[in-house]
Amino acid sequence: MSARVLVVDDVLANVKLLEARLSAEYFDVVTANCGMQALEICERAECDIVLLDVMMPDIDGFEVCRRLKSNPKTHFIPVVMVTALDSPADRVRGLDAGADDFLTKPVSDVVMIARR
Repeated sequence: MSARVLVVDDVLANVKLLEARLSAEYFDVVTANCGMQALEICERAECDIVLLDVMMPDIDGFEVCRRLKSNPKTHFIPVVMVTALDSPADRVRGLDAGADDFLTKPVSDVVMIARR
């Protein structure tokens, strides 16, 4: 059985790109286009790991991560921030929110798959 990966991004092209890359590696991919949708999917235990964009219109990725990590039902779901933000301050902010890892877009296939 392959891991179910939740890809969260408000830009459809980014979602489709990650979905194609992960599907090619035999991951089961679930997608969400906003923070609230991601929280609902995680609450229903429909994913094993979250690849989470930071800059989204409803709830930013930092807040989504904070909510996931503060909820006993979703606390142990690994969260990888996948974002165009690349400053050390952004990385610290992501880690402070509870992120397990931080990848900068564009994400290399090798780097992403190595995070299995």
